[in-house]
Amino acid sequence: MTRPLCVGVAGLGTVGGGVLKMLRDNADIVAARAGRPIAVTAVSARDRSRDRGFPVSGLHWYEDSVALAADPGVDVVVELIGGSEGPARVLAEAAIAAGKPLVTANKALLAVHGASLARAAEERGVALGFEAAVAGGIPVIKALREGLSGNRISAVAGILNGTCNYILTQMRERGREFADVLADAQKLGYAEADPSFDIDGIDAAHKLAILAALAFGRPVAFEDVHVEGIRHVSAVDIAFATELGYRIKLLGIARQTEAGIETRVHPCMVPQTAPIARVDGVFNAVVAEGDFVGRVMLEGRGAGAGPTASAVVADLIDIARNRVTPVWGASGEALSSAPSVPMSSHVGPYYLRLMVVDRPGVIADVTAILRDMGVSLESMLQRGRSPGEAVPVVLVTHETKESAMREALDRIGALPTVMEEPTLIRIEAG
Repeated sequence: MTRPLCVGVAGLGTVGGGVLKMLRDNADIVAARAGRPIAVTAVSARDRSRDRGFPVSGLHWYEDSVALAADPGVDVVVELIGGSEGPARVLAEAAIAAGKPLVTANKALLAVHGASLARAAEERGVALGFEAAVAGGIPVIKALREGLSGNRISAVAGILNGTCNYILTQMRERGREFADVLADAQKLGYAEADPSFDIDGIDAAHKLAILAALAFGRPVAFEDVHVEGIRHVSAVDIAFATELGYRIKLLGIARQTEAGIETRVHPCMVPQTAPIARVDGVFNAVVAEGDFVGRVMLEGRGAGAGPTASAVVADLIDIARNRVTPVWGASGEALSSAPSVPMSSHVGPYYLRLMVVDRPGVIADVTAILRDMGVSLESMLQRGRSPGEAVPVVLVTHETKESAMREALDRIGALPTVMEEPTLIRIEAG
């Protein structure tokens, strides 16, 4: 019988348990597709006494994950610890240094240290699998790195955080404010006790940095991603978006331009008719545009034990079959050195909501500033009258440069008749 592929798993949380369960429950399918059995033989976690709801008896147990990587009986190391620094980084570097393939679900680690880990893996001639790091069970890494490898990718974008998508969906469907929906999401387990990593866009930015590296064959550059979250999106913005024919989504967008590569995460208004506008709840979706294939969209669950374990096991099957692809789709010497494009250079249409005092001359002051900055208006909405009180005014612009829009916003916000900080949301074609 063919010798099993022996796996060491560091981190026995939700995903680690899902990996053990999948390899046990689907052992026959996995073995058939891998060409040999895949078995977890060693594990590492902080608390050995904790009841995890699945058996770990008979497995080699290591409190020190680096010792797990050094175990001569372990062929492949699976890192499910999380975080860009500390034990996760040390383990990843130790596994590669030991000449062992590494599989990880750690988007933060790859976004911050992916360039150096890829170089080390290439030098040692070992695989670095990370299908589980982006969009859970959606096979987007394999799609970009292999399925679309003959295409020049012009753009990749998507809903990359299920927590934010759930919150925005609930705000639209129930007409509730952000803080109320966030509290409910925390009770249901869709949001962490400290949700900032999700709602401030950092999680999506980590994933986008990885997708951009794959799409454009360039070393990962997380520090160049423009990041905004969804804290400032209000129920009134959701309602106006619906009236204008849009839905608000937190999108990660990477695009190849003549000047270089732009990478940005922020709330967007997308047409209600766009396929990505209909991706609701905790689901993720990724859209890629290639010169020969056209537009491809993948949708599914972006988190959870089952979907993420599915992606981890897919990487293990590739390793068992000796299918090794360069981390970013090409060898280090063949990677692009295309520059990053700053957010100030972005050009597109904008939604602008102002809370202004309802009195004559206010709109004239606002439009004068927009005129002076070269910002052209497509439409304006104002509902009702309330003389002397604050009322919302919505302006939709034609395509405008970000730098001009930002300066206009600063000037408008300084007007004495503007009662709150203006709200700006970029409009995307979807």
